[in-house]
Formats: sequence, C-alpha cells, structure tokens
Amino acid sequence: MRKESFRRDFTAKSAKKYSLRKLCALCFSAVKKYSPHHSSNIKSPTFASFNMSAAQKIIIIAAPSGAGKTSVVRHLLKVMPEQLAFSISCATRSPRNNEKHGVDYYFISVDEFKDRINRSEFLEWEMVYAGKYYGTLKSEMNRIWDTGRSPLLDVDVKGGLNVQSLYPKESLSLFIEPPSLEELDRRLQARGTETEESRKSRLSKAAYEMTFKHKFDHIIINDKLDRACAVAERLVREFLSLTH
Repeated sequence: MRKESFRRDFTAKSAKKYSLRKLCALCFSAVKKYSPHHSSNIKSPTFASFNMSAAQKIIIIAAPSGAGKTSVVRHLLKVMPEQLAFSISCATRSPRNNEKHGVDYYFISVDEFKDRINRSEFLEWEMVYAGKYYGTLKSEMNRIWDTGRSPLLDVDVKGGLNVQSLYPKESLSLFIEPPSLEELDRRLQARGTETEESRKSRLSKAAYEMTFKHKFDHIIINDKLDRACAVAERLVREFLSLTH
C-alpha cells in the first residue's frame, strides 16, 4: 500500500515540468513521507549538491541609468513568467515613488550592506554612486533556481560584467543602449527624480559605461521600446531554447 502510494504521489508530481533539482527534492520529500526510517541517512538536496546544469542559467540586463532596462525587464517577466524570475537586488538608497521593499529592492542600510560584504553574501556589488551601494545576493540565485526558473538580473554595467565573468557559459548578457546621450538626458529630466547635479553625474557615468557595451553578448538600442523588448525577448528565448 505504501509503495503504491509513493508511486502514485511521485508520478503525479513528476508529470509536471520540473527541473532536475526540483525532481530530486520531490523524490527526497516522498521518501521521507512514505519511508521515514530510510530517509534518516539521506541528506536533503542543496545547491551545493548540484553542478551548474543547462537549466540553471542567468539573464543579465544592464544599461546606463535611464536607458530603459527596467522596462525591458518588466516585459520579459510578463511574457515568460514560468521561465524567468526577477532577482531582487540590495540597495542602500531610499525607495522611489511606489517601490516596495522585498519586491523592487531589498532596501538596507549602508552598515548592513557592508556587513553582508564581509560575510561574502554578494554575487556582485558596487558603489554605483557616492555612498549608494547596489548588489546581487547569492541567495537570490539559489531561491530562483530552486523554483526551476532562471534569474533575471537588472544591474548596472559593471555588475553585469562581473556576473558574466563568473558564469560565462551559463549567462546571457544584454546591454540596453539609449539612442544618444541627449535622449538619455531628456529621459532623466522626465523622471523628475534627479537634481541638476545628480543628472549630470548620471550622464557622465553613462558616457563611461557605454564604452563597455561591446563586452556584452548583445547590444540593443532602445530607440523604440516595443522593438527593444521584442529583440530582448527573442534573444532570451533562443538562449533558453524556448519556442513561442
């Protein structure tokens, strides 16, 4: 009876589209449920137990501030919710407009950010502007991979290159380029969140960051958002070997 229950339970679950990691976890749970005396010597699967597989990929979207990478990220999450999940970055700045902690960013203090650096919790981190730190937690990668999806990173240019260097074969990096610095300036002004000083700082940094664009796998010029989103979607689907 117990054997039949195990077979019925596991077969029903494994009929769904799960990653190898998820199937292993399901198998362990089933053994623990139906044969607890046999599971005592079996360790639960963890990230450390797995090598990077074909299913464990990373999508990197990087761009100068105001180039439109967040809009591209939102489009990808909307059209591929079963394949992609947003990697929530840590930030030491204050929330903007309707941004929410744990949804858009993990808003933390500079002291906590530095503590996490000392504990080696970041996959990548950067002081993007004076006193303003941003970083990607290693735990975010594990959280998303455990769901059978690929992390979608919305990061600054240096952060994107750092992640790409760590996972050269498992990552797809897209650089979103504004049509011009003049157009980027117009977009930053339209935001209404920048002072004259911060806007000039962002433009100066953007000019510098654009010199690294050819280090990314693909460059997408965001002159028209719909087109940029379509190109990004096609490239991601090809990388993940998905069909429409």
